Amino acid sequence: MITQKHVLAAFGFAFVAVWIAFGFGNALLCLLGAGLFYAVGAVLEGEIDLGELQQRVRGSSSPDLQPPPVATPYATRPRVR
Repeated sequence: MITQKHVLAAFGFAFVAVWIAFGFGNALLCLLGAGLFYAVGAVLEGEIDLGELQQRVRGSSSPDLQPPPVATPYATRPRVR
């Protein structure tokens, strides 16, 4: 059975092999590309919810979760004539 340690060891070997063959900058670009495609795959499989991620980044909450407005004691009212 393949464990997470085995996968990470293979990943480390592949990273060093690319580093030796093509240079450190190209190895980092390969790593960045792999991460990008992993994220796209996670979005397509529904593991990452882009709507929730956008709300977290913006810091806004859903309109349903906002508390009701608080009435102020000196609220302005239109004058009746």
